[in-house]
Amino acid sequence: MKFKDNFTLIYFAWLVNIVSFAGSIYFSNFMMLPPCTLCWYQRICIFPLSILLAVGFLKKDENVFSYTIPLVSIGWIISLYHNLLYYKIIPEAIKTCTSGVSCTSKQIEFLGFITIPLMAFTSLTITHICLILFYKNTRKSHS
Repeated sequence: MKFKDNFTLIYFAWLVNIVSFAGSIYFSNFMMLPPCTLCWYQRICIFPLSILLAVGFLKKDENVFSYTIPLVSIGWIISLYHNLLYYKIIPEAIKTCTSGVSCTSKQIEFLGFITIPLMAFTSLTITHICLILFYKNTRKSHS
């Protein structure tokens, strides 16, 4: 996939991340839905990405991949695990949600299947894909 400007991918990843950031703040501060433990871990990965992706885009930093992919990958793995737990595909063998809200409780469900864990997973997946495409396109342009 070729883009006029490879940094369009970083901009799109940043937009997706900003929507995730804003949605997370909205759900917890305005709808008063407390985040579960796994949601907190995902937030730890998502929140700094809003700044890192913006800086990478504004500076046109071709190394943006190297300092954002670890956060996206860790967040994605946590989110995958959270969704597998939430949809009861795997049992909760490791007690990650011992205090506060259960990681499998249904707080919100749009259209009968879109949940907060699924929204986080989708956001991190899109961001991951954008970063991988950016990396591949950047490598091609330097060879």
